[in-house]
Amino acid sequence: QVQLVESGGGLVQPGGSLRLSCAASGSIRSINAMGWYRQAPGKQRELVAHIYSGGRTNYADFVKGRFTISRDNAKNTVYLQMNSLKPEDTAVYYCNLDFVRAAAWEIQRYWGQGTQVTVSS
Repeated sequence: QVQLVESGGGLVQPGGSLRLSCAASGSIRSINAMGWYRQAPGKQRELVAHIYSGGRTNYADFVKGRFTISRDNAKNTVYLQMNSLKPEDTAVYYCNLDFVRAAAWEIQRYWGQGTQVTVSS
């Protein structure tokens, strides 16, 4: 039993900012990475950013310098600060969890339900 609670999506004007959060809970032994993917209508889901257990981060080229990912390990929560938003950032943003289940030893992947981000005037 694993849960991901996503929040922070909404409507924002170009150049504005949003902060997404995703809190993981449930039968988790450890978290190896948390991050965000996004999917626009008619397009493939794509990586936005990941943060790994040791603090290393990975960003898609199209968000470098604009988005910042961070994690609060004590709260099992990942954040995505999105600045200088563009209309092309409009998509459903999905939280991703790479974790080891309690009473297990292999890394598994789990997805949140997604939160809509719309950048428009």
